[in-house]
Amino acid sequence: MAVTDAQNPLLGETCGSLLQKLQEIWNEVGESDEERDKMLLQLEQECLDVYKRKVELAAKSRAQLLQALSDAKLELSSLLSALEEKSFVGIPEEASGTIKEQLAAIAPVLEQLWKQKEERVKEFSDVQAQIQKICGEIAGNLNPNDQVETPAVDEADLSVKKLDEYHAQLQELQKEKSERLQKVLEFVSTVHDLCAVLGMDFFSTATEVHPSLNDSTSVQSKSISNDTLSRLAKTVLALKEDKQQRLHKLQELATQLIDLWNLMDTSLEERRLFDHVTCNISASVDEVTVPGALALDLIEQAEVEVERLDQLKASRMKEIAFKKQAELEEIYAHAHIEIDPEAARENIMALIDSGDVEPAELLADMDDQITKAKDEAFSRKDILDKVEKWMSACEEESWLEDYNRDENRYNASRGAHLNLKRAEKARILVNKIPALVDALVAKIRAWEDDHGVSFTYDGVPLLAMLDEYAMLRHEREEEKRRLRDQKKFHEQQSTEQEAIFGSRPSPARPVGTKKVVGPRTNGGANGTPTRRLSLNAHQNGARSTTKDGKRDNNRPVAPVNYVAISKDDAASHVSGTEPVPASP
Repeated sequence: MAVTDAQNPLLGETCGSLLQKLQEIWNEVGESDEERDKMLLQLEQECLDVYKRKVELAAKSRAQLLQALSDAKLELSSLLSALEEKSFVGIPEEASGTIKEQLAAIAPVLEQLWKQKEERVKEFSDVQAQIQKICGEIAGNLNPNDQVETPAVDEADLSVKKLDEYHAQLQELQKEKSERLQKVLEFVSTVHDLCAVLGMDFFSTATEVHPSLNDSTSVQSKSISNDTLSRLAKTVLALKEDKQQRLHKLQELATQLIDLWNLMDTSLEERRLFDHVTCNISASVDEVTVPGALALDLIEQAEVEVERLDQLKASRMKEIAFKKQAELEEIYAHAHIEIDPEAARENIMALIDSGDVEPAELLADMDDQITKAKDEAFSRKDILDKVEKWMSACEEESWLEDYNRDENRYNASRGAHLNLKRAEKARILVNKIPALVDALVAKIRAWEDDHGVSFTYDGVPLLAMLDEYAMLRHEREEEKRRLRDQKKFHEQQSTEQEAIFGSRPSPARPVGTKKVVGPRTNGGANGTPTRRLSLNAHQNGARSTTKDGKRDNNRPVAPVNYVAISKDDAASHVSGTEPVPASP
């Protein structure tokens, strides 16, 4: 500092001391007053110019500081508005102090708000990027592994409220994405199960819908677009329809196999080879879940077997047709409907030998006949059951009459108590016969009204049989009444003779072997019914031959004494010797 003062002799001197020195110099030089005034005026002007420049610089600096302060306040207001910060710690409440002090007070607040803005912009950018990505995945414009461009953030509104709205939107989209992903996984699982049952390649089926649906990709990487969901739904629907059609086809083949096996008496071992086909014959679509159960090769295998059995069936047509004819004859026999089995068999032979009818058509026609026969037999079942009861009651009635005629029925013989119990039950059953016959007649007439034909039993009209039975029952009752009157007349005569001669003749006992009352199977000679509904042995033999031409001894026979009716004249009565009361 001392060196500087030595080098600059003017340093430390004032304008007054310098002006005094200048006056001294002028005095020494002898400058005129005019020169002196001129030089003083010049000094004043130069000094004024220096002050002006300094003032202008100071004013410019102040203006810049004011502008900076204004810009800082405007930026502060903008940041607070964008961030929606109504109150912020550190903001000066009133303008106090110098401009530089005000700028120094605002600077840290601006710095903090800028940092907060940068963080808020990053949050907005992240949320909008996730929203944009999920929207792209849903629309199908973006794959799950693709990166999205950084979205433009509106920095005019960086409020927490706006950010919360974006977060809420993102949450809804994430929920929708989760639901869509769950649907995709369910569809993929269904496709996998259907492909397994149908024997199809799951990988090719799934990747045909979208490449991301294969098993190698992660769950979050699978496509959830509208197009993918739509195509998955169509694929599942198509596979289900295919499954339905294949199951229907397989069930038809299984039914054909079983029918053919039954027709040709196929062995159980051979049938077991196709258990995988017949096991689903009555299953619903949802119940078929075994892998490969509806594969095309399995269906083709069943088709080949059906075709083979069809060809075998054509070679065994006569045997099969006669088997169906035997089934038809058995139905008619149980229903007591008379047919001509020999003519039917001759007709079958003629049709097969002529070749005019397809084997399948012939069997289908016979199946129709069997179905109609079953329906007719079912319509007759109620009446036939009552006929059976009526015939059983008639048998008991016949046994009871034999029992009542046995004079030794009350003796203490072996089995007498059993016969006594049977007689009590038989009397109850016999008393129900009239009501049973009336109910049977009513049912027969109702059946004939519905069907428009007469109800026959082994070729004989059943109503005529019942009328004949009623007439003969009435005649038997009249005969019993005549016998009671005759007995009463004999007793009266005996009483008169006793009064005249004083003694009563003892009744004569019939000479003969002792009659034992036992169980009866087909009625007796007193006129009770046997289980055969026809006129005589010749008629019965003609109508009870089996399909083999042999006499069927096991078919039920009708009451001989009650229904003595021929087919040609069902309404006429049978001529015969009526019982004549003995002469007194």
